[in-house]
Amino acid sequence: MSKMESTEKLKIYLGDMTYDTVTLSTETFPLNIGFIASYCIKKFGDNIEITLFKYIEELEDALYKSPPDILGMSNYVWCQNVSLELFKIFKEKNPDGLTIWGGPNFPLDLETQEKFLQKHNIVDIYIPVEGEIGFSNVIGSCINLDRNHLRQILLKPIEGCIVRDHNGNLRYQDSVQRMSNLDEIPSPYTTGLMDKFFDGRLSPMLQTNRGCPFMCSYCVDGTDLVRKVNRFSTQRTIDDLEYIGKHIPKNIHNMYISDLNFGMISDDEKTCEAIKSIQDRYGFPRYIEASTGKNSQKRIINAIKKLNGSLHMLMSVQSMDETVLKNIRRDNISLDQMMGLIPTIKEFGLNTMSECILGLPGETFQSHVDTLRNLVHAKIDNIQVFTCMMLPGSELATPEERKKWNLKTKFRILPRDFSKLKNNRIVLETEECVMSSESLSFEEYVELRLLAFALWTTNVPVAYDAMKKLFSELKLDVFDLFFQIMNTRDLASSGVKEAFNSYREATISELWDSPEEIIEHFQNEFEYEKLLNGDVGINVIQFHHALVMSRFMDDWTKNVIRVAKDLIKEKMNWDKNLETKFENVANYCRGLTFNILSKDRLTSDFEFVFDYDISKWLSDNSQLTLDNFQLKEAKKIVFQITKEQYGVVQNEIDRYGESTSGMAKAIKHISFQFMLRKPLLATQFLEQKLS
Repeated sequence: MSKMESTEKLKIYLGDMTYDTVTLSTETFPLNIGFIASYCIKKFGDNIEITLFKYIEELEDALYKSPPDILGMSNYVWCQNVSLELFKIFKEKNPDGLTIWGGPNFPLDLETQEKFLQKHNIVDIYIPVEGEIGFSNVIGSCINLDRNHLRQILLKPIEGCIVRDHNGNLRYQDSVQRMSNLDEIPSPYTTGLMDKFFDGRLSPMLQTNRGCPFMCSYCVDGTDLVRKVNRFSTQRTIDDLEYIGKHIPKNIHNMYISDLNFGMISDDEKTCEAIKSIQDRYGFPRYIEASTGKNSQKRIINAIKKLNGSLHMLMSVQSMDETVLKNIRRDNISLDQMMGLIPTIKEFGLNTMSECILGLPGETFQSHVDTLRNLVHAKIDNIQVFTCMMLPGSELATPEERKKWNLKTKFRILPRDFSKLKNNRIVLETEECVMSSESLSFEEYVELRLLAFALWTTNVPVAYDAMKKLFSELKLDVFDLFFQIMNTRDLASSGVKEAFNSYREATISELWDSPEEIIEHFQNEFEYEKLLNGDVGINVIQFHHALVMSRFMDDWTKNVIRVAKDLIKEKMNWDKNLETKFENVANYCRGLTFNILSKDRLTSDFEFVFDYDISKWLSDNSQLTLDNFQLKEAKKIVFQITKEQYGVVQNEIDRYGESTSGMAKAIKHISFQFMLRKPLLATQFLEQKLS
């Protein structure tokens, strides 16, 4: 038989994998493969049968029981190795089948592309950038062939693809093809392709446009290949949102928008209006995660206002050093406009969040410290410091850029991204990160990571707001508080020292010379058990934040107070009046953070006598000083954990366990403010107890 019988459909599996060994690693709908599937179904109708997969075990079972003719997998840094392992299983079951890989985790330069594909020779066809056109071209070449002869298509180039022929040679044929009219792709939502993923575990993803006008060299979307921004129509977006609103399970509250600069395009305001409409009618989404535009302050402010604060934003500065920004081709982004969003975010009672990257080209110890200092001065609540990742599809990862900046790298395990397959093969994902450069030594890298830990753990919302406000009132630099916590860690109590020493050791020991070394090491069952137990392969900063909160929170607060007192004494006239105010502020911090995660936290109330109304002072947005909130008569305040707090927090602890790793996972799902104690007047506290 030279051609397929008309009744025999071409069987296709598409996978966008997430690990769920410990907990879900990536929790979003596989919208990417949904787009490819809907476009191919539009073109080939009943001649093909496509099944979509998100969970590893489900795809494993399907490959063993009923392997397809074609297996297509997405390639991101968090699913590269598991995709390769599933390709191997597929080839064992169907040697005549085709393996197709696509996604941004692919080298930018030709020489490295060839090395990459030679290393991963299990892959027959690679489709870089957008996948709809290239994948449909593959299907078009296969549609009339007998399924035992599908590999004949590898003898010729295919537009939009990189093809490996029977001799292992690569054939390039216009390997980057983008679609300008995105409405040519039928909606994976309204066509029902996403229905199986409304399962109460995954969160829906919305895409309204593709492309990025910026050129950041560390980002896979910073290349000329995706410079032009193409959009779906507004009506298409409205229809998708309506469908999502009608089908969303009651336990799912958040939604992701995959646009690279949401809020920057005028039509995004219409999208916000559509989201507000489904919020009003379906109570969803309560939280929206999006990468917001960099240079459209007014539009982004309007988006926040329209969505009543449900749009959560990261103001990603990466660095605030002009030389570094120029080196990474990010100097066309206005930091002033980005910082101008802060008052609006505060207006809606939201925390401000920003992120920066450690290890960028030209970054020095001092320039990174200055970036963090500027973010603290901007009163950002959560400042997250990421290590510079070398993403294969980015300009920074090319041989030229590595050599230009003398970038030295190591490898580490991606947290939560590991699993044991049914063939007993242990698979895990790794990432390559910059450890030093011509301007930053490894020792400075480690020290700055310690600073990031001190900042992340101390600059948390509410816990030490009173101390930070006192510093501002005294015209002292609050950043010095965070810096000195790191710098004088050897003077701290044993618990704080243990946390810092453990963090430093983990920061160094998580680094390996190659991904192969990591993967081979964890094939050993004993070593794999350490991954399962959370002893290794952790998110170092989240793990140690949980360590502090669950075991050393009182010690940490004591250390914050010690450092703060030393700094104030060094800069100010330490008289009786200042001492009284300081002790009031210190006791307020002690009360909020006392014993917040222990088993007896519900019954171990903490009380202090106050000369100042600290709560009222903190909530006052005027320029009134603490002196204006002195009480006529001292009052006793009790700091308590409410039954509601206890129940919510304990549910998460019971879910993930009382180990430090379990605590780290539990904490991720709870607002930090919710875990802190609540201050009550002693009389109110007594009335509450009696009632």
